[in-house]
Amino acid sequence: MDSSEAVDIVYLWVDGSDPVWRRKRQAAHQRLNAAHGASMAAYANVEGRFRDNDELRYSLRALERFFPQHGHVYLVTDGQTPAWLGEHAGLTVVDHRELMPAHTLPTFDSCHIESYIHRIPGLSERYFYCNDDVFFGAPVQLADWFWEGGVYAGWSNEPAVSHGPMEQGADALRNACRQSIGWLDANPQAVALPHYRHTLKTFSHAPRPMRKSVLMRLEHLAPELFASVRSTVFRTWDKPTIVSDFVMRWSLANGVARMRDYAYAYVSTGQTHASSGMERVIQRFGDLHFFCINDTLDNAPADDPRLLQMRQALQALFAVQSRYERTEGSAGSCSPPASLAKRPRVAPCTGSEEAHGQPPNWVRL
Repeated sequence: MDSSEAVDIVYLWVDGSDPVWRRKRQAAHQRLNAAHGASMAAYANVEGRFRDNDELRYSLRALERFFPQHGHVYLVTDGQTPAWLGEHAGLTVVDHRELMPAHTLPTFDSCHIESYIHRIPGLSERYFYCNDDVFFGAPVQLADWFWEGGVYAGWSNEPAVSHGPMEQGADALRNACRQSIGWLDANPQAVALPHYRHTLKTFSHAPRPMRKSVLMRLEHLAPELFASVRSTVFRTWDKPTIVSDFVMRWSLANGVARMRDYAYAYVSTGQTHASSGMERVIQRFGDLHFFCINDTLDNAPADDPRLLQMRQALQALFAVQSRYERTEGSAGSCSPPASLAKRPRVAPCTGSEEAHGQPPNWVRL
């Protein structure tokens, strides 16, 4: 493995409080309800799925602290830019309209959006895909995430997934497991390892080490799965989760992914501070490969004190600004910078938790 090769970072980000974006979301939801709203997944349209509680700011600070040698950062958004984001040659804002075909927009399903990110022009072969609620928690050693022939992944400690078809009331990752296994069973020619056996478990919600060439290959190998998830407006219970499950499960079946254990923590904003998991993050800070802050407050107001507690805790952990933030003197401006990168704009698209720690059953991904 070439240790000198850049490893880029891709984030998805949304500001759910933006009035223009909210009107677009409301109109899309009304149209969907009139057609087939019953197909929406649980929690597909709650405020917590789209709320910005400054997680991205602190995730970038964690990136700066624990992986300062990272490559280019790509921030994929729906025509939005964080007010605190400064101008830096190492970061490019990618608008949905530059990456995805116009007829697929708007979409409010991260599974849909993430199915396109490997198409970002200039993206490195090896990259991390991160939701903005995922944070590196210790110095990043690339050998913990990539090996010469592929990538590593970790299982979650959620209960085993039961055999059988997808279930409308099940969470997205359990249905994703079932659908990926179903596809592999229906396409045995796509499984290279003769002794591969399915594992009925979900993957941990982590920084996703990815290889662009694998995504490109799968887009041609399983076009029906990509087409299915790319048809959604909001997350839908019977559509695949490409990046969070299918890519990894196919990679395991073909010898380009290996499982390993990670030290990590899940944090829930819907719990009290003491029981949320944040205490574990604080106590083990610098020793956890990663942690995830899951917004389980659903439709709670933006001034809910539990959200403030999370921001305060993150500020205490990551008090030093990243290179991507405006200086303190200009942080109050809400106008986005005129240019956010020196790279060319993207062309439009044409076509484990440790044994003593258990993740809660309210994790929503």
